[in-house]
Amino acid sequence: MKYFWMLRFIKGSSSNSLLKTIFVRRMLSSGRAINYGQRVAPLIKAEPLRGLVDESIKIEIAHLTPNQQVTLHSQILSEDDDWWMAYAHYVSDSEGTVRVSHDKSMGGTYTGQEPMGLIWSMKLAPGGRQAMRLRKKDITIPFSVTLSVYDGWISNNFDKEAVLALVVFERFYMAPGTVRLQIKEGRVIGTLFLPPGPGPFPAVLDMWGGGGGLVEYRAALLASRGYAALALAYKEYKDVPPPEEVFDSKLSYFEEAFDVLNNHPKIAKDRTAFVGLSLGFTVALLMATEIPNIHPKCLICISGSHIIPFQEGTELFVKDNDYTDKIKFSEEGAMIWRNIPLPFTDNLMPRVQIDKIQSPLMIICGEDDQNWPTAESAVEIKKLMKTAGNDHLLTTIFYPQTGHLIEPPYSPHFRITKFKIHSINKTVNILWGGTTKPHSDAQEDSWKKILAFLDKHLRLEYPPAIQSKL
Repeated sequence: MKYFWMLRFIKGSSSNSLLKTIFVRRMLSSGRAINYGQRVAPLIKAEPLRGLVDESIKIEIAHLTPNQQVTLHSQILSEDDDWWMAYAHYVSDSEGTVRVSHDKSMGGTYTGQEPMGLIWSMKLAPGGRQAMRLRKKDITIPFSVTLSVYDGWISNNFDKEAVLALVVFERFYMAPGTVRLQIKEGRVIGTLFLPPGPGPFPAVLDMWGGGGGLVEYRAALLASRGYAALALAYKEYKDVPPPEEVFDSKLSYFEEAFDVLNNHPKIAKDRTAFVGLSLGFTVALLMATEIPNIHPKCLICISGSHIIPFQEGTELFVKDNDYTDKIKFSEEGAMIWRNIPLPFTDNLMPRVQIDKIQSPLMIICGEDDQNWPTAESAVEIKKLMKTAGNDHLLTTIFYPQTGHLIEPPYSPHFRITKFKIHSINKTVNILWGGTTKPHSDAQEDSWKKILAFLDKHLRLEYPPAIQSKL
């Protein structure tokens, strides 16, 4: 009864909008329905409320009036204290319901029938810092997404509007039971993620790009899907050896990292794959072709090249003016690096000996990659492998209107972001490329193909009773 009298008070209050918003939010967070006289208040159903980031969410808004125009608004506060948001305009059906999985957005940060548009179309909120990137740092804590419903079609000043309904759902990178172990063995620095259970598990050595650091979220997600995964730090991270040691001619740091992973008691020995993005693409190929004792079961290389952009630990195009002259700039003033190694026939940078590849190789690249000529490199790799007679090992996937940063599914698209060039201690804006909708589709599709490729080449033959539990 007290909620009924509170609502009566709010409806008669002069500060109607503010009090109503506070009341609605408290009621919704408590899981109660609100009765406005003869009508039940709108209600958001989001399933699952707690799930992995690569899972689709079913969102439904009930108890609207028939043919009501509403705005759905989602937001996340990043670990860098930046607000990210998306919104979409919908019209309820004859029953007063909006089903995001089936209905079309009529406007907003995306349009059309997009079940996960309220996640992948997120952008930095107006007035915030620009050219930032939404990346999970502490993967033990989920992203909390707040989803609100507003009456009418609005596109700004959401904080000044009354909320009809609100729900908070969580997006995890670690499934329940996943184990996170910090690794510091010899010179090797990283984080090992183990799936629930006794093992042994097929394994992935996960390597990111030239920005450096220790990036854990893809490895955590792989472990949540049944693969032990070592997120390897090899550049610009505390206690990692200097570049001249990491990128020595024998690649001994990477050989040690492989041994740490392959010799772990919960790892299925000699059932290891490499996954690399950008510079990690090149490192994965080098490990598979230049270290005699390493024979990965398969390679997944994303947005990179067979051109080796470093020598003795230094980025060649940073110290050599012949390469810096090839750097272009977008209309927004962002750097475009894709022309640096082109044309391949004239480029003097060292390159991977593609004829040595003996493992199944999947290459994933965006045709609008403005950071590196990844599509051109994929074509060149295919040509070289055909000449060497090992092209039967190659699977190449091209995605139109897709940029460089091909992330796990439903990650927002970043066309331009800040990037620190550590060798000259300078932060610049980089044009990565891509268009939001096609790029997001590519992320969702490529993740499915990555998991299928790993499943094909890494899974052990377990008895049926055990296999059904994996």
